[in-house]
This record gives sequence, structure tokens and C-alpha cells, in this order.
Amino acid sequence: MSGPQLLPQPASHAQPEGRRSLAYLLHALNQPLTGLQCSLELAVAGPRHVEQYLSTLNAGLELTRRMRVLVEAIRELSDTQSEPQEDAPLRLDTLLYHTVKDLLPVAETMGVHLALVSNAALPVRANRQCLALVIFRFLESALSLTRQGTELRIEANAEPEQAFVSVSWKEGASPEHSPFSQPELGLLIAQSKLEQAGAEWSRTRVANRQVCTIRMPLALALSRTNDADWEI
Repeated sequence: MSGPQLLPQPASHAQPEGRRSLAYLLHALNQPLTGLQCSLELAVAGPRHVEQYLSTLNAGLELTRRMRVLVEAIRELSDTQSEPQEDAPLRLDTLLYHTVKDLLPVAETMGVHLALVSNAALPVRANRQCLALVIFRFLESALSLTRQGTELRIEANAEPEQAFVSVSWKEGASPEHSPFSQPELGLLIAQSKLEQAGAEWSRTRVANRQVCTIRMPLALALSRTNDADWEI
């Protein structure tokens, strides 16, 4: 099928983003929790061979690891709900530049070409520390999902009254426990935090590439500056 396809969202958009994401993760937690209960019930059901006990314990440990990843994501989302945010003007394009620079060594070891193209100053209002952390989490998660030998591309430019950022990559093999792997949960958390900060988020699949886009209101009148033009 040609053209972009919207990917399914975790749950109805009728709820605020934070509650929607928490509900999604709590629902996901039910599966390994039920599996762990069944595993423990089998362990105490009656005498078994040592190999059977070990197999049951290993299954329980794996379920516990999956639960821990989900619980950490739930805690991170819950902490975000109560974090006070004092917004101030900052340059989103500059923040992207420094984030990409920090991730270049990681991308090199993964065999992924990390490219940033920006042609405009993008002043926005946000909590600098929170936005820096969420942009890093966003790009780090996308990098983890990118197929080896391909490119993770970030394009940042200005639309009328909005900063526009597009992040696209070719998918690698599906992570273990998808769609609840750490990088996929990282994208979910990034989406929730960005939307909480006033950004619009969308995610599509175009051919064999994933494309995530964010739009944020520009804080000031936009003017082109020399230091806003770069390609990494």
C-alpha cells in the first residue's frame, strides 16, 4: 500500500496523554504478572524433578525482568506527572545538535549513520532540563531500533508559528518482548513527555521507514541565523 500509514495508538485519545500511557502500561503489566502467578503455582503444585523446578524458576525470573522494565516505565511516567516545570526560551535546533553530537559515538559502534539537517533557528518555550532529557531519550530509543548499516535521520525546520522535527529510520529486527521492549517504551515515554510539554506528536510508517514527527509552538519571531545551518 502506497503512502504513509498511521500506526495504532496505545489507547483512546479521549484521555489526557499521561493517563492514557499509564493505562496502557498497567494493562501490559497484567500479562507477565499473570504468567508469574501461574509459574509459581506450578512450582508448588507437587513434587517435581530438579530440572522442572529450574525451568520454572528461569521462567519466573524472565517474567520478573519484563515486569521490572514495565514498572520502571510506569514510575518514570508517574514522576513526570508531579514534576514542576518552569518554562524559559531555548533553541530547539541547538538542543538537537548537542544531543546528536553526544550520540554519534554510540551510533558509530552500532553501525548506524546519524544525520541531522537543520536550516532555521527554532526558539521554543520549555523546561530546558526536562526537554533535553526527553530529546535524548527519544533519539536514543530511535537509534536502538534502527537497522544496522542504515541511517537515522533528523530534520528540523520551521513551519508557520511552529518548530517541526522529523525523525526517521529503517526498522531492524523486532526487539525481544516487542512492543514492550526498552526502546519502544522509551518512545512511548518520550511521546507522553513531549505532549505534556505542549508538543504535537505523530508516528507513521512510510514504505519500510518509521517516521516520528513533533511540532512545538515557536516562542519568538523566527529569523535565519548562520549558526542554525548545519548538517552532521
